[in-house]
Amino acid sequence: MARTKEFDPDAALQSALELFWRRGYEATSMSDLVEHLGIGRASLYATFGNKHQLYLKAFDRYEQSGLARIVHELSQPGPALPAVRAVVRRYADEAAHGELRRSGCLVTNTAAELAPHDPAAARRVERNWDHLETVLHTTLVRARAQGELPPDRDPLALSRTLLVLMQGLRVVGKASSDPARVRDAAEQALTLLD
Repeated sequence: MARTKEFDPDAALQSALELFWRRGYEATSMSDLVEHLGIGRASLYATFGNKHQLYLKAFDRYEQSGLARIVHELSQPGPALPAVRAVVRRYADEAAHGELRRSGCLVTNTAAELAPHDPAAARRVERNWDHLETVLHTTLVRARAQGELPPDRDPLALSRTLLVLMQGLRVVGKASSDPARVRDAAEQALTLLD
């Protein structure tokens, strides 16, 4: 008879996500995970696989919740550009203040730490950026169709510009002690939408 799991895998995955997000992949050992999650090593391996597999599952969870939030924010009926501006300003605000400033963005962190040498991580980062770019592009196409965006503006080029800016805000916000740096950059980039 199989033993029943003595822990909640969903809660354990969330806890692992938070530890990886705070410390990074390389700085988090399997022993750290065992201690932080309060789960035996054998149970951890049986449920999630090795550390790399657990990291990728944690990344997937982070990505799904982050993208769901952005899709929700950008798919509301009505004017589209105020929603785009709000998302970019939220990124800047989160990059300049609070816990997210210290932890950064797990996607950006993964891009810098793992993507150059880890194909599975690189694919996930690209997938995330593709989704974010698509959501921004769709919203900017809608803005142009609604007359909010001048007809000579290229929604695809703008969506790519905003994607790069938003990821850059996370990097600079994590390392800089000057919150005005990210806020000013975001505001300047938003003038491209006028």
